[in-house]
Amino acid sequence: MSLDYDVTIFASNFSNYTLSHVRPVGWRLWRTECVDGVSLVWIRTPAYHSNGIDRIANIACFTLLVTLAGITRRDRPDVIVGVTTHPLAALAGWTVAKARRARFFFEVTDLWPETLIQFGRLRRDSPLARVLRGVERFLYDRAERIIMLWRDTDSYVRGTGADAGKIVWIPHGVELDRYAAVRPYDGIVRGPFRLMFLGGFNSANSIGTIVDAAAVLLARGRTDIRVHLVGAGLEKPRWVAEVRKRGLINVDFPAPAPKTDIAEVLSNADGFVYGLRDIDLYRFGITLNKLCDYLAAGRPIVFFGHASYDPVALAGAGYVVPPANPAALADAIQRLAEDSPASRAAMGRRGYAFLVEHHLIPVLAQKYDVIFRSTTGPASRE
Repeated sequence: MSLDYDVTIFASNFSNYTLSHVRPVGWRLWRTECVDGVSLVWIRTPAYHSNGIDRIANIACFTLLVTLAGITRRDRPDVIVGVTTHPLAALAGWTVAKARRARFFFEVTDLWPETLIQFGRLRRDSPLARVLRGVERFLYDRAERIIMLWRDTDSYVRGTGADAGKIVWIPHGVELDRYAAVRPYDGIVRGPFRLMFLGGFNSANSIGTIVDAAAVLLARGRTDIRVHLVGAGLEKPRWVAEVRKRGLINVDFPAPAPKTDIAEVLSNADGFVYGLRDIDLYRFGITLNKLCDYLAAGRPIVFFGHASYDPVALAGAGYVVPPANPAALADAIQRLAEDSPASRAAMGRRGYAFLVEHHLIPVLAQKYDVIFRSTTGPASRE
């Protein structure tokens, strides 16, 4: 399916996932390359390995250079989508849209500053929180549409004083071709039951609950269940050290694999685990990034958390337990390992069918196409 758009993506050449530079730009401030018909503009940004001054420098550098790169490009954009990888990235998108007289859409992948506040990294009444609230409201007001990856944010947006009628829910999606090489799943366990977490090592993913559940399973003598924590991130060294300290011989840390090898990694799992912290933030929904990988692999999932949008429960794709409860999580993992192969395979099929119905990228691209073509003119407030 082709919708006849010329697309340009601006991205940092430093990856928050691998904590390394993924594209060299030589002596230049940015570099453009074409991949599958899409122009990628790689912005030179400094490295960081903690959430300190070096990461602030990375954010500031990206904001400045992406604004400069966007304003000085020869081609004139019709639409610019500013994405909240961090708030200043979206603000840079609005700045370029204003300078180039383009329409501006605001895509919200994280609720800033609410996410930082609820994760305890920012005081609600701090000057920085007030600044970020101001940026958030500014972008809500000036966007032609607010594209939300979170499903249930109407009350949140209204709470900022902005117009919730602008919201369009377009969740994370997948291109199934990426998973074509995933080996078919019959539910049969060959060797130890392999439960996999695949994602970033950060506080949002509640790695501690998974590690604690593995400790419960080991104390029960369930050495036939192994937990594979696959990924990278700022907190990985801490959890590797913690697992070694506690002698959790049932927890492994396979090396992270490039996205091109994701099918092989997913094929090695008998089931997946994913969870959320016990905070109020998830009443607005969740973003599905890694759950989409799990569902596409056609394996059962153990999910822990309270979220207003829960694909695992909706699809019947596995078991759902409360957050911050390692014993309950261990019970669910053990139950999944003891299920019949037919039961596990059926869960995987239901999850895959749910993904195809609701989260395919071609379907979501059609939603983008509709809003791009059905709304015209500047935002209601200049």
